[in-house]
Amino acid sequence: MAEAPTVLYEVRDRIGYITLNRPQKKNAINRAMRKELGAAYQDVKVNPDVWLCIYTANGDVFTSGMDLSEKGAGSEDTGDVLSGEELYSLLRSIYKPIVMALNGPALAQGAGAALIADVVIMSERSSYGWPQPKVGISSVSGPTDLAHALPWPIAMGYLMSGDYIPPAECLRFGLCNEVVPHEQLMPTAERWAHKIMQNAPIAVRAIKEAARRGYDLPVQARQDLSLDVANRILASEDTKEGIAAFKEKRKPVWRAR
Repeated sequence: MAEAPTVLYEVRDRIGYITLNRPQKKNAINRAMRKELGAAYQDVKVNPDVWLCIYTANGDVFTSGMDLSEKGAGSEDTGDVLSGEELYSLLRSIYKPIVMALNGPALAQGAGAALIADVVIMSERSSYGWPQPKVGISSVSGPTDLAHALPWPIAMGYLMSGDYIPPAECLRFGLCNEVVPHEQLMPTAERWAHKIMQNAPIAVRAIKEAARRGYDLPVQARQDLSLDVANRILASEDTKEGIAAFKEKRKPVWRAR
């Protein structure tokens, strides 16, 4: 019998749904999942029928992070599977909106992916966590992202202790947009998705591209980059349609081009 996919991916109504699907293993990220995640990320990035991505998981845990049973088995890779760090880079290169719906604890690589998302909705059952020090492992996403998202003592307190960040604290620290009852998780994520998709896809992507590429640049370079990106889309069908709809007092029809 063929094994079930570790990642479920489908496109509905211009939304790409990525769902981690190893609930019996707490969605631990193994080689098969990295391969399937890479394919899903790439489709979200290049598929013209995908305007936005909702990213979630089956089961009680979003992901426990790296599958430690495969730790040290990298020699089996043949170059056709992205590493965890390469998956982060691919996720950052997607300029379409990513709405993260955290159904449970997002640990290690899962927390790293959540910090890269654009909108994060947390179930009241979810949390962020970097528990690697408890098993003698360091972290990539914690020092790379959490230490820049929070004041240093708060980030270090969580990273060095391995304690989880509960959802109420995530909301207070600005690590998520909403915390909702568990049964409202996906409806809330889809509400955000549809709100964003009322706007011109080409403009939404341009804003994300300018923000992502300019994040670490000095202010003048950020401004110049944002102007270049904004000017680049002026000839787009979406821009022309938006201006025409405004003048004609009607709802625009977006084409994402």
